[in-house]
Amino acid sequence: MNVPVQLAIAFVAAAFAVQYVSAAIAAWRCRRSKPRAVAVYRPAVTIVRPLRGLETYSRETLATTFTIDYPDYEILFCVADADDPVVPLVREAMALHPRRAARLLVGDDIVGANPKLNNMAKGFREARYDFVVFVDSNVLTPPDYLDQLARQFGRGAGMVSAPPIGLLPQGFAAQLECAFLNSYQARVQYAVDTLGFGFAQGKTLFFRRADLERGGLARLASEPAEDAAATKMMRERGKRIRLAGPFAQLVGPRTWAQMWSRQLRWARLRRASFPLLFAPEILAGMLPPLAAALFAAASLDLDVRASAAAFIALWYLPEILLCRIGGWPLSVTAMLLRDLLLPAIYAGAWMSRDFEWHGRKMEAFGASGRPAVPTLPQRLKALWLSRAG
Repeated sequence: MNVPVQLAIAFVAAAFAVQYVSAAIAAWRCRRSKPRAVAVYRPAVTIVRPLRGLETYSRETLATTFTIDYPDYEILFCVADADDPVVPLVREAMALHPRRAARLLVGDDIVGANPKLNNMAKGFREARYDFVVFVDSNVLTPPDYLDQLARQFGRGAGMVSAPPIGLLPQGFAAQLECAFLNSYQARVQYAVDTLGFGFAQGKTLFFRRADLERGGLARLASEPAEDAAATKMMRERGKRIRLAGPFAQLVGPRTWAQMWSRQLRWARLRRASFPLLFAPEILAGMLPPLAAALFAAASLDLDVRASAAAFIALWYLPEILLCRIGGWPLSVTAMLLRDLLLPAIYAGAWMSRDFEWHGRKMEAFGASGRPAVPTLPQRLKALWLSRAG
């Protein structure tokens, strides 16, 4: 057996180890039979929910904000425009729960280029309590939502976050988005967190108010995404980010364009904020180890078709079990298509820094306000100009 074949086999073995171990960790962390979390220390909390536009399950999602079982919390709903169609739903929910302290804040506080952060800023400044949680508009907050966050914070975290789990998809594009969110992104995130390298995700950001006041909201505006800035801020201070949850996101219908735009946006944001960590993502998914396995099979005179079939079956087995244990939507076809799309998403992240957020054209930038790493077209242009000169 020559060296290239040995390297191919080693790569396949390593890829399978990551696939199975990460799925086992995520299955344990996300199992439906988990006991309800009750924190020993339950500080008063301000919930800040930035809202923009209507989604399929906006009414149901907003209602869960008022049914959290926790002794003391206030709710601040934030919208940039008084004419936003979500405003009547917010007022309706507040009227149905008059005993819960809740306010609707309107307008933008411009702290940077991130429109979501500009919308959230007024909520942070109006918060009454020492603990604040930013929670996205499409995340369900279960009765023990704040207990889960407070419990993780009490275990030595500087910030607590949580990935979303996509539920109730309508249509195959929505199933595909769930395949990205659940058995791929959440699986990896919980595995990394268990190893002690957790990072923030903007769906939920729970922190002590004083920690953010030290750097100001401008610190969160130093990156194209507030969760990337929060991750860097906490790591610079030597504080750990821990994960709670996961918490459900009701996906509903998705068009193919929406699904693609979301995945490309997130990839470009990761590339802009963490280029060195993003670079190895080319090895993610099923295709690279499958290619190595087929190369090894051909070199060893094994049946290539049978090897491919066995590889695919064994590769998706842990993801299937994870979805079963978590009670998540399951589509092996969506998982397969997701992995086929990963190289295209990776290439698209390097080709441009532009993306769209709620219909608004934006640009991924680094801490300086300029692209953190040149795009591939920029590199080719610079190379051409240098040779032409």
